[in-house]
Amino acid sequence: MLGRVVRDVETSEPSVTLEGLMVDVATGDQAAFSALYDEVSPRLFGLVRRLVIDQSQAEEVTQEVFLEIWQNAPRYDPGRGSALSWLFTIAHRRAVDRIRSSQASRDRDERVGLRDIPVPVDTVPEQVEVSIEHEKVARALGGLTEIQRQAISLAYYGGLSQSEIADRLHVPLGTVKTRLRDGMIRLRDALGVTT
Repeated sequence: MLGRVVRDVETSEPSVTLEGLMVDVATGDQAAFSALYDEVSPRLFGLVRRLVIDQSQAEEVTQEVFLEIWQNAPRYDPGRGSALSWLFTIAHRRAVDRIRSSQASRDRDERVGLRDIPVPVDTVPEQVEVSIEHEKVARALGGLTEIQRQAISLAYYGGLSQSEIADRLHVPLGTVKTRLRDGMIRLRDALGVTT
C-alpha cells in the first residue's frame, strides 16, 4: 500500500500524507520513495539552493539529502514531528555542512597561497651589521704584524692548510703554527671575544 490514504476535504479524492510515505520508505518501498521525491524535491531543492547558492552544488547536496532520507527513513518518528520538518532538517544540515566544507577549503587554499607569497625582508640592518663587523676585523687585522696577517689571510681567506701555508711561505710548519696562534690571540683580544 502506498502510504496512508487520507481523503482531501475539498475534492474527496484520496491523497497520500508525507508521514505515510515516510513509514513506507522506512520499509524499503521504492514506489513510496519515488512518490516522496516527486512531492518534496522542489521544496527541498529550493531550501538548499537558497543556502548553497551555487546551482551545481545545490543539486549535489539535494541528491545527498535524498540518499540520506532513503538510508535513514527508519529513524523517522512521526510522534516527534512532521515528516516535512524532518526532511527540511536533513536538507538544512546537509546544506550547512557543504557551506562549511567549502569555506574550510577556501581557507586552506588561502593559507597555502599566503604561505607561498615571498615576504619582503629588510636586509639593511643585517648589511649594516656585517659591514660594522667587517670594519672591526679589518682594524684588528691591521694591528697584527705583517707575518701574522699574512699567515691568517692565507688560512682564512685563502683556505690553505697550515702545511700549504708553510710551503707557500717557505717556512717551517712550526713557525706557521706559532704565527697563526699568536695572530689569533691578538685578534681575539682586539675584537673583545671571550673564550
